[in-house]
Amino acid sequence: MADRIPLFPLSAVLYPGGALPLHVFEERYRLLVRRLIDQPEGPARGFGVVAIRVGRESGVDGVTALHEVGCLAELRAVESFADGRFDVMTAGTRRFRLLGVDSREPYLSGEVEWLAEPDGEAAGVLAARVTKQFEDYRGTLHALGVRGSDEPLPRSPTELSYRVATSTVLDLADRQALLAAPNTAARLGRELDMLRPEVGLLSELPSLPGVELTRQPSPRN
Repeated sequence: MADRIPLFPLSAVLYPGGALPLHVFEERYRLLVRRLIDQPEGPARGFGVVAIRVGRESGVDGVTALHEVGCLAELRAVESFADGRFDVMTAGTRRFRLLGVDSREPYLSGEVEWLAEPDGEAAGVLAARVTKQFEDYRGTLHALGVRGSDEPLPRSPTELSYRVATSTVLDLADRQALLAAPNTAARLGRELDMLRPEVGLLSELPSLPGVELTRQPSPRN
């Protein structure tokens, strides 16, 4: 059966295991945060982050179309301001497919089905190859003077697939394609295809000391 959850459309993609800070200033999302604070910790304090396919983040009629697959974000920390704004930190937990959207509340809500994450032998084989390719990618960036994380990569193929997706410089369409991949092996295969040309391109660039890796900006709404 489908579940109903509040939605937070953004020009960004959240993955399970990823962190997402938000500055909440629109009244409809202030209301959402106030309601979530009253819920017990865990999934009940969650909302669906869905990438915007057509439209923009702010404004009453900003969103025209959403992508089909999103990720549940659970509130982990909330800082409130005297004027009603919030700074919140959220963590991605699990994927969902959006079945329908309801606009009767000030903010959108959606009927969703939760997506399983099939794993298997193929994912394990691909994980080893992605790990090697990503280490080459990260090493090439470091050689160019690009600052980035040296945190060890997860051993779990599924966790690895999301860490690589989060840590690679990609456009929104590629990030969404990785989130929507039907299983871990498919996601890892896509990442191999994306990383190979990136490593080759980066290896041909001159050293660029002090350059900082460009990432998605922290969404503000």
